[in-house]
Amino acid sequence: MMAQFLEIKSANPGLLLFYRMGDFYELFFEDAEIASRALGITLTKRGKHLGQDIPMCGVPVHAADDYLQKLIGLGHRVAVCEQLEDPAEAKKRGSKSVVRRDVTRLVTPATITEDKLLEPGENAYLLALARIRASDQMAYAFIDISTGEFRLGETAPARLLPDLTRIAPREIIVPEALFHDPELRPVFDQFGRAVSAHPAALFDSATAGDRLARYFGVTTLDGFGDFSRAELAAASGALAYVEKTQVSERPALQRPQRETGAQTLFIDPATRTNLELERTLSGQRDGSLLKAIDRTVTGAGARLLAARLRAPLTDVAAIAERLDSVSQFMADDGLGATLRAHLKALPDMARALSRLSLNRGGPRDLAAIRGGLAVAASVHQVLSGADLGAELHEARAMLGAAPAEVADALEKALDDDMPLLARDGGFVRTGHHDELDEMRALRDQSRRVIASLQADYAAETGVKSLKIKHNNVLGYFIEVTALNASALNASDDAKARFIHRQTMANAMRFTTTELADLESRIANAAGRALEIELAVFEQLRALSVAHADAIRDAAHALAVIDVSVALADLAASEGYCRPVVDDSRTFRIVGGRHPVVEQALRRQAADPFVANDCDLSPKDGADHGALWLLTGPNMGGKSTFLRQNALIAILAQTGSFVPAGQAHIGIVDRLFSRVGASDDLARGRSTFMVEMVETAAILNQAGENALVILDEIGRGTATFDGLSIAWAAIEYLHEHNRCRTLFATHFHELTALHEKLDRLANVTMRVKEWEGEVVFLHEVGQGAADRSYGVQVARLAGLPDAVVSRARQVLDQLEEQNRDKGAAALIDDLPLFSAAPAAKQSVPNAVRSAIEAALDDLSPDEMTPRAALEALYALKAVATKKD
Repeated sequence: MMAQFLEIKSANPGLLLFYRMGDFYELFFEDAEIASRALGITLTKRGKHLGQDIPMCGVPVHAADDYLQKLIGLGHRVAVCEQLEDPAEAKKRGSKSVVRRDVTRLVTPATITEDKLLEPGENAYLLALARIRASDQMAYAFIDISTGEFRLGETAPARLLPDLTRIAPREIIVPEALFHDPELRPVFDQFGRAVSAHPAALFDSATAGDRLARYFGVTTLDGFGDFSRAELAAASGALAYVEKTQVSERPALQRPQRETGAQTLFIDPATRTNLELERTLSGQRDGSLLKAIDRTVTGAGARLLAARLRAPLTDVAAIAERLDSVSQFMADDGLGATLRAHLKALPDMARALSRLSLNRGGPRDLAAIRGGLAVAASVHQVLSGADLGAELHEARAMLGAAPAEVADALEKALDDDMPLLARDGGFVRTGHHDELDEMRALRDQSRRVIASLQADYAAETGVKSLKIKHNNVLGYFIEVTALNASALNASDDAKARFIHRQTMANAMRFTTTELADLESRIANAAGRALEIELAVFEQLRALSVAHADAIRDAAHALAVIDVSVALADLAASEGYCRPVVDDSRTFRIVGGRHPVVEQALRRQAADPFVANDCDLSPKDGADHGALWLLTGPNMGGKSTFLRQNALIAILAQTGSFVPAGQAHIGIVDRLFSRVGASDDLARGRSTFMVEMVETAAILNQAGENALVILDEIGRGTATFDGLSIAWAAIEYLHEHNRCRTLFATHFHELTALHEKLDRLANVTMRVKEWEGEVVFLHEVGQGAADRSYGVQVARLAGLPDAVVSRARQVLDQLEEQNRDKGAAALIDDLPLFSAAPAAKQSVPNAVRSAIEAALDDLSPDEMTPRAALEALYALKAVATKKD
């Protein structure tokens, strides 16, 4: 047995081997040590290997899912090794023969399908990455085998991290050469154990087309799309990995669909983190934007909403279609309420279908398909007479195309109560199969016969406590206590009638010829009944898988309707408005609110959220957005104001109504945020360094259609250093990036820039001082703050009175010294960014030498103005000469 274990283990390196032994999955050697620590189970030993004890631990088969969930959550991968024959069959080959075993599946974070191991509202993506060096193409393909989703697209080294954080895969597989590429290694390091290297053969672009065609059962990829070599290579790698992990099974995947970066809003990883779109900074779902807006009632709807929030659109027409869907249910709330009542009964059809396609499903998965198709039919009926927009019209058409023959077959065949496993039987409806009904009748009547026979034997022997029982070893048998056994074996006639089977400590067991014959009839009837039910199950499973595309389309249509109704419910209950979204550079929010903070204040029964306007639209005929410089006190609400406007833009382009009185959003193609303080000590980055890296990414990438929000740039270093960096960044954003920008700062000297930068406006968070106390109004108004009220906030935070008093003294002294050196004097002394000296460019050594030689020959005191001018032209000619 251990030789068999070692052979199978050697074929699956790097995975924990769940080795089936009866009712347990056992682990040995290092696997056992790892699992015992990870699962908190006892480490024992069994036998010896090379003179050493063999470590061992195990988990019950019936509870394996719970242990797998924990191992997968910790980043482990597991090979499940099952017994492929009955132990009795093995014994026929010899007393020392080992039961045949082999790996039936590999369980990895992205290849799980069990409901226990999956979150209903989250996708479990496997992503494959490929690169074609000759053409410098790079592409990704990602698959969710639990739903059948299959997408691919092109990327680039500079865009790889944003793409990966947008997709959020649970596993990333890459060719070995790419895994060690120094350019990409920092990206992979951020995903840790989720990234694994695999042989280049899996990603072979030359055979990739054949692999895809073979998987989908076609001869050519005509009609699939015009994919690049890199996209095909990535798709091939993803499919190869799926085939490897599922061993002999093949999930029902949809045909691959291409996605392009131009269709979605680019959000870099730091911005996703800072804005807490799906998770808070602490990793919690509560407190995120997704949690605040999710009113869906189905798992598929929750996944679709998350996917849309992860990748807002940049196509005005597509956004309008989504907004039309929400408006439809806003205008007819009765229709939305009716649909929600139907959708609440919707099972997760896509995931049930996936399990069935992998031969991993059970009767309850068939029932989920039946229930889902019933909901699809009822929703289609509800929408049949409605005048719908383009998106809902398409969804209704998909529902109309749902396979009625599958729904009818499942409804006729399946009983109302479903067992967990097909081998348990009892899931086929009475009246569906004549022979099955006959076998069931025999089986069930035989139970009554057994009870009648038990009464006869008790009367015959005079032993009232006589029982007829059953177990898997003896079958049916008669059991009496040891004291009453003499009634069954006292005479030769009794011994001939009641045949002794087994003696127990307190009981004796017998059988009779009559009981043995009855057992044979019962066993055959029960076995035949189960055989028929399993055949029915396989027919229904194959029928469902054969119509996988139509079932999946119906599931997607219901998810679209769920999201639209949910967003309408959100808008109605929270007072959201429909935004105007177009191709302009307008950004005008009237009465905007932070969706998460507003709900949190309501739950706490606190004061209502203070709404604020924001207008970054071009003015006075300019074709570029404005830059708002926001000053004000700590705790005044600057960060909230910055974030809420970014979130409003995301919601609008997701296709949702927004928390505002009015909103007009010109398409934002890139969103950047630098908010909050964090460090990256593992890579040797201080808080200030992280701030500068993120700021550099913004200044280097933001275009005219971008939206940028920046909070406290330069605060992590010395005052003058920080002020200088913030000053230069504002000028660069104004003159070079020319994007719509919100810039919050405590450097009040920067407010003087509005006199020289025509698109810069000063705004401030208003406060009131009352009897020495500061009252935060959380209102944004025109103007500039001259104080940050930091000492007052420090007192509110609980600093000792002596510290606060001393801080006031020091602040007064510093302000007195600086009172006569205002920002106006500083700006008068500095040219604008566009007129400031340009950064020095690298000069070739040969040109530098020529310039230095020419300068040595000049005598400025002896030159006429004309000679000086000619010398200057000569120097310029030397400097610009191409060598």
